[in-house]
Amino acid sequence: MTRKLASVSQLNAVSVQWFLPLIWAVLLAVCIVGMPGLESMFRWVETDARQVIYERAALYELLGRHVLVVGVAAAVTIVVGVAAGIAVTREQGRDFLPLVGQLASLGQTFPPVAVLALAVPVLGFGTLPIIVALMLYGLLPIVRNTLAGINDVDPTIKQAAQAMGMTPWQVLRQVELPLAAPVILAGVRTSVTINIATAALGATVGASNLGDPIIAGIVNGNVAYVLQGALLIALLALCVDSAFNVYQQHLRQRLSAS
Repeated sequence: MTRKLASVSQLNAVSVQWFLPLIWAVLLAVCIVGMPGLESMFRWVETDARQVIYERAALYELLGRHVLVVGVAAAVTIVVGVAAGIAVTREQGRDFLPLVGQLASLGQTFPPVAVLALAVPVLGFGTLPIIVALMLYGLLPIVRNTLAGINDVDPTIKQAAQAMGMTPWQVLRQVELPLAAPVILAGVRTSVTINIATAALGATVGASNLGDPIIAGIVNGNVAYVLQGALLIALLALCVDSAFNVYQQHLRQRLSAS
C-alpha cells in the first residue's frame, strides 16, 4: 500500500512538472493556428500598414523548418561537444584540454552574422550556413558542462567501480556519464535555447524559418510582422527550455534516489 501511494504521488509530481511546458506548447499552437484572429491587436500596433498578419508562408511550415534547423544543429553539436569533453578528460587526451576549450570559446567570439557572412560564399545560400553558425555558437556550453560534470564525479566512486573489475569504458558509461548527466543536460539546455533565437538569422541567407516575419518586418518597416515572429520564437524557446528543466529535475531525483 505504501509503495502504491508513493508511486501515485510521484506520478502526480511528474504531471505537475509537465504542466508548464504543456501550457507554452498550447499557447504556441494557438498562436500558430489563430494568428489571423489577432489582426485587430496587431492593427492597433501598426495602424498605417495595409497588411498586419504575415501570410507569405504558413506559420506552421516556418515553425517546422525552425525546429528542424535547431534540431539538426543541436544533434551534431551534442555529439561533437560531449565527445570532445570526454576525450580530454581521459588520460591520453588531457594535453588537448586547453586547445579544445579555446576552440569551443572561439565559436562564441564570432557573432553568428559574421559566421553566416563567411559561410555563404563557401556553402551557398540556404539552410547549411545557419546550421554551421548554430553549431559553432552552441558548442561552448556543451563542452564546458561536459568537462564540469565529468570532473565533478567523486574519484572514490570511480575507484570503487574499477576495484569491482569495471573497464575504463564501463566506468565511463555506467558511472561517470550517468552522474554527470544533469550538468551536461544543463549545457545542452543553454545551447539549444540560445540557438532557437539565433536561428532567426537564417532568414537573412535564405533559410526560411520563424525569422522570416522578423526580417520582412524590418525590411518593410512593419512592426506587427516583427512582433509575430518574436512572439512565436519566444514561445518555442519557453516550451523547449521548460521541457529541459523538467527532465533535469527528473534526472536529479533519480540520482538522489539511487
